[in-house]
Amino acid sequence: MKINRRDWFRWSGLTGLGMAVSPVLRGLANSLDEETARKQRFNMSGFAAPPLDKVRMGIIGLGNRGPSHLDTFRYIEGVEITALCDVEPERAVAARKRLDGTQHNPRVYSGSPEAWRELCHQENLDLVVITTPYPMHATMAVYAMEQGKHVASEVPAAATIEECWKLVDTAERTRRHCMMLENYAFGAFQVLTLNMVRQGLFGDIVCGECAYNQSKMSNNFSKTMYWDMWWLKLYGAKRGNIYPTHGLGAVAQIMNINRGDRFDYLVSMESDDFMMGSTARDLAAKDSFFAPFAGKSYRGNMNTTIIRTVKGRTITVQHDGTSPRGPHTTIHAITGTKAMAQEYPLPARISTDLSGWLSQEKFDALAKEFTPAITTRMGALSKVVGTGHGGVDLLEDWRLIDCLRNGLPLEQDVYDAAAWSSIVPLSEWSVMNRSNSIGIPDFTAGSWQTNGPNMDIDLTRGGDTKVLVMG
Repeated sequence: MKINRRDWFRWSGLTGLGMAVSPVLRGLANSLDEETARKQRFNMSGFAAPPLDKVRMGIIGLGNRGPSHLDTFRYIEGVEITALCDVEPERAVAARKRLDGTQHNPRVYSGSPEAWRELCHQENLDLVVITTPYPMHATMAVYAMEQGKHVASEVPAAATIEECWKLVDTAERTRRHCMMLENYAFGAFQVLTLNMVRQGLFGDIVCGECAYNQSKMSNNFSKTMYWDMWWLKLYGAKRGNIYPTHGLGAVAQIMNINRGDRFDYLVSMESDDFMMGSTARDLAAKDSFFAPFAGKSYRGNMNTTIIRTVKGRTITVQHDGTSPRGPHTTIHAITGTKAMAQEYPLPARISTDLSGWLSQEKFDALAKEFTPAITTRMGALSKVVGTGHGGVDLLEDWRLIDCLRNGLPLEQDVYDAAAWSSIVPLSEWSVMNRSNSIGIPDFTAGSWQTNGPNMDIDLTRGGDTKVLVMG
């Protein structure tokens, strides 16, 4: 029996925190149609909305990432922060106080789980930035777009295949931007290697390796770090790679995924849990607060997912958020027919022949030659402003605003958000089915074959938005 891939995933996706893996997910036969019957309403690749001289924006979610974005957007010319929202009033008030003494005077929404909907209806609002727990991202993004707002969502942008399709359908129908805020795609080494690949230094790209490996044990079991212990609940509710996009985004950009190539299928394998369950039991023995988390079955320490593209490249994606890793690593390794680059372990290295890694002197010379304008333009300013993640948060937010003000396509679009996020549920299916392969939907409905490249790293258009030392 043939099953329409898109309809099946509408039935089988996990829809909320704390839910067990559905029996349907465990029993899916990997005989779904290779293509969906979907027709593209409107191609959002390369889409440019009318320019906005002033970008009036609001933020939903003010726990961790929300305040971080608040602290970058306030430094960007042409931004007016007009709305803030969090379910917890004290967080909303604290975020509002961060803007004391600035030109920004946002309306604050709080005290209700549905307050975010009120924010989306606010008239003097062009852009909604979503930084809530990620199982909420797609619902909020879809609703905001339906109210005529552009959307920038933290990662991943969706938790199920159904949500991925809803993002695509809504963006195409409303013709509103839906960008996933994948800041690692703006990293200096990531953008450097992207430029090197575009200039032909690597030859044909053969494979990529990427990861998000860093112990988050203290964060996940903290009573105050994450609202309603949502990350810990997620570790007990899902399998697979639950956080793939930090490493994957930059590799997908380099391979021109959705713009000349696309993800074809994946396999995913996961270790057992060697730490989460025992930690929960030990904490519960001392503190009844953790009793609900004891006795649960948690996702494994290490997940390894391998993606094959239509053009025959492979991408290895790892996620380990529990093992006692000291250094944070996203790996970011790119192998071509003429060169290879690898960021972790630090320092970043490049090899252009069989003699091994280039000397630091040669590496520095090569980096100077290939560092694009988008990096040099923002490097010094980000150090002055002192923003997070080594300045990439400012670069990402600045370029988002710059594109909206100049009426330019965004650096990532809704198809990127859907494709990169789809690895979350698809890797879970593979893990639950003895690492069998499963196809990855073509969210572009075939337009990947003709879509042009994105990421204007040379700033051929725009780039004139200023960063203000005083926000």
